[in-house]
Amino acid sequence: QVQLAESGGGSVQPGGSLRLSCVASGHTVTTYCLAWFRQAPGKEREVVAGIDSDGHIGYADSVKGRFTISQDNTKNTLFLQMNPLKPEDTAMYYCAANTGYAYTAEVPCYDYGMDAWGKGITVTVSS
Repeated sequence: QVQLAESGGGSVQPGGSLRLSCVASGHTVTTYCLAWFRQAPGKEREVVAGIDSDGHIGYADSVKGRFTISQDNTKNTLFLQMNPLKPEDTAMYYCAANTGYAYTAEVPCYDYGMDAWGKGITVTVSS
């Protein structure tokens, strides 16, 4: 099973930026989905963005135009560039993965459910 490790979280003022990274290790697969989720205090976990092995990308409406998901296949690393950040972006952010589906542009890859999760990293946006 794939292991996921997040980094890059921290505290930032509203309007600022952060870039999260997630390194994937373990079982090598050719078809996969990597995604970011977040969970704010007292709220349910929600998807932020996802990208599959064919390059299809999906975003939650709340982050469209502000966050950018990307990947470096040579380093098995997923990124999430976040700016401008808002106080409502404060949450624990998780990297997640699933594998083996016939991914298409019509269905966000994270809709299939995730098989592996990182431990999470904190992002705090506050003045």
